[in-house]
Amino acid sequence: MQQIGEVATRVGLSLRTIRHWDELGLVTPSARSTGGFRLYTEDDVERLRFVKTLKPLDLGLDQIRALMAVIDGARADLDAGRPVGDDARDRLALYRTAAESQIEALHARIHGLELLSRELRALSEPRTGDADD
Repeated sequence: MQQIGEVATRVGLSLRTIRHWDELGLVTPSARSTGGFRLYTEDDVERLRFVKTLKPLDLGLDQIRALMAVIDGARADLDAGRPVGDDARDRLALYRTAAESQIEALHARIHGLELLSRELRALSEPRTGDADD
């Protein structure tokens, strides 16, 4: 088990952010020391990393919390040997569709930026025969 300072350094988050996410129920430590310090397992650290990757995706913390609740429920069902419920599957499918839509938009943006970069490179590189001899 690791204390919050170690975890913050490993994950690249501030102590304040980790505490805030704990207060919101996004990532809760698995235990507390006798002195009340938050103690994190490797699974907790991975969850922090996962939530950190979601943050820049234009998802608010409430949306991330809702997504994590669906993911947690689906994992609990699977771990218990139960199939994922219809409602959870439907919600996961909506999140997946939204993610795939964002991926397509990013691919289009990357393509446009690549075209722009090639054009700018072609215009900025010296051409043979342009120099006065």
